[in-house]
Amino acid sequence: MYLSPGCPCSLRVAITLALLRLGDSIATTLVASPGATSEAATSLRGAYEATWHHYDGPLTVPALCDRWSGRVVSNHTPDILRDLATRLGDPGEPGRPRLRPAAVAADIDAVRALLADLPAALAPLDARLASGPFVLGGELTAADVDLWAALVYLDDRDTDGVPLATRYPRLAGYVRRLRSHPAFHHGLALTHGVRKGAA
Repeated sequence: MYLSPGCPCSLRVAITLALLRLGDSIATTLVASPGATSEAATSLRGAYEATWHHYDGPLTVPALCDRWSGRVVSNHTPDILRDLATRLGDPGEPGRPRLRPAAVAADIDAVRALLADLPAALAPLDARLASGPFVLGGELTAADVDLWAALVYLDDRDTDGVPLATRYPRLAGYVRRLRSHPAFHHGLALTHGVRKGAA
């Protein structure tokens, strides 16, 4: 899995890998800048060229590549996250969350769509957290990975200059609480270079 520092999509993938305990199965490689010259970027370029003959387009991350064939399996973040959660996640293992249970899959997608306009979504998302510790209630899901990764990249003040913790105290507490979760902490450390979070 190729990821990039400071990239919200890479952060979502890194957290998901940590939550599902896939770090031993899926190796991660950080590409400082997909357009830069480095060993990691050269390796990623090779994967793109093995997948598409004479590829000369941009190198995008996250990119899931197959070690055996050397090809890009997917570079579409929603598909990567869905496949990790539904095909590689083992909810039977103690402590491993079910990130995309079928019963709330539509709700997870609705939260992801809501995040497309994050400033407008802050108030309803803050209100949602009144009913449970996670955005969809009592269990951590992929919606929490999406929301937390979006929030941690926010500056600590909204457009009116009001501290987010003052206007949205539940969201601020949520960011602080999940930052201390080992998988979220690991994902943030792996994809370093983030700005000050919303907490």
